[in-house]
Amino acid sequence: MGKPTGFLEYERETSKAVKPKDRIKNFNEFHTPLPKEQQQKQGARCMACGVPFCQSGMTVGGMASGCPLHNLVPEWNDLVYVGNWKEAYNRLKKTNNFPEFTSRVCPALCEAACTCGFNGDAVSVKENEYGIIENAYAEGYAAPKPPRVRTGKKVAIVGSGPSGLAAADQLNKRGHSVTVFERSDRIGGLLMYGIPNMKLEKHIIDRKVEVMKAEGVEFVTNANVGKDVKAAKLLKEYDKVILACGSSNPRDINVPGRDAKGIYFAVDFLSATTKSLLDSDLKDGKYISAKGKKVVIIGGGDTGNDCVGTSIRHGAASVTQIEMMPKLPDERAEDNPWPVWPKVCKTDYGQEEAIAVFGHDPRIYQTTVKEFVKDKNGNLTKVITVKLEQKKDEKTGRMMMSEVAGSESTLEADIVLIAAGFLGCQKYVADAFGVKLNERTNVATEAGKYNTNIENVFVAGDMHRGQSLVVWAIREGREVAKEVDLSLMGYTNLSVQ
Repeated sequence: MGKPTGFLEYERETSKAVKPKDRIKNFNEFHTPLPKEQQQKQGARCMACGVPFCQSGMTVGGMASGCPLHNLVPEWNDLVYVGNWKEAYNRLKKTNNFPEFTSRVCPALCEAACTCGFNGDAVSVKENEYGIIENAYAEGYAAPKPPRVRTGKKVAIVGSGPSGLAAADQLNKRGHSVTVFERSDRIGGLLMYGIPNMKLEKHIIDRKVEVMKAEGVEFVTNANVGKDVKAAKLLKEYDKVILACGSSNPRDINVPGRDAKGIYFAVDFLSATTKSLLDSDLKDGKYISAKGKKVVIIGGGDTGNDCVGTSIRHGAASVTQIEMMPKLPDERAEDNPWPVWPKVCKTDYGQEEAIAVFGHDPRIYQTTVKEFVKDKNGNLTKVITVKLEQKKDEKTGRMMMSEVAGSESTLEADIVLIAAGFLGCQKYVADAFGVKLNERTNVATEAGKYNTNIENVFVAGDMHRGQSLVVWAIREGREVAKEVDLSLMGYTNLSVQ
């Protein structure tokens, strides 16, 4: 701990965001990083706690507290402070394969559990991480490091999202020959087409993929395993197969009028925008345009917020976001103490932009859709909503959201985007390999294991645990790699944490 009084001397500082009305003019990342000297002061704020909850990754109150990757946060915070950026990178890479991704899109569970946050502002861990990895690329520390020896073993990974990439990175470093199959035209899975460009510019993904290629990982795009590429072929040609295809079945809203034209799943809306942006800077018109449209978004989570920000960049006439649950408190409630994840209201970038453009928060709480109204040509014109209230279910004792009688209201709408989450893996992939599914339609394994009911077939990521965070996907990719390595070699020296 190089600066014992750092957290007393320095205030928390973070990168500066471009003003909402300026940043909506493009799809670029919109934060300006702190200068190196100021970032080092932020490293000094770390208290080097005797019990660093920031890296615990444990479950407290039914929610994750601290980093699931068990990043060595106090160590590299101190190394940032003293200016030893190279060693900070080495410590960070011991636990995290992709800090270039997590430093941009992770909700920072580490900061929510930071001891400084118990009675003040948490250390800016996420931005210190960003500083470490971007400096590493600038200085050449993140250059390719191919394995010196190959084992002769071959592993196929189906899916190039964060879990598949993490597994590939780990197994390749071990010396196995790894091929990643991706059904899309670009590598990255959720990172590429599920997360908008303004949160994660795609050249950042390409930069890392090029490093992995130089280290020996092979990537095959436009390869839809289970349809165009037969499962039997992979099982014959590779010693082990890892399924990392995500949880990609969007949850639907089945109410009258669902067949109206103008209703889309959020994932289709976001991915089409990103693909068109990358292919033609949106000039090809091959995306679902919200320009001049009244947009209603169903879902109050991160994906719903991404739809808000994307719709505004398209030039939407209005944006409304419907949220089933009540508005969370602005500060921690007494029954939500540190270091439990703070259940507080967050106004994210998309909502900030909506407030700047339209003059009000786009969210409507405790509301759901009762009916979609269409005209004689089948086009969506209105959404009928109804208010909800919390009531205890007499049979289960659980609190449920129930309709409030007579509370219906109407929203004009040209486009509806359904951002209500995902329900399990796509069945055709599971069927192709013959793997069993659990009651949540994820691939079934024993608790804490990654091998499926089919010999030599493993599973990881959202396809295994259900829809989750990028940081959890990386953790699963590291863990499945260790299990696969053990099954290949009879022992393993791959670390998970």
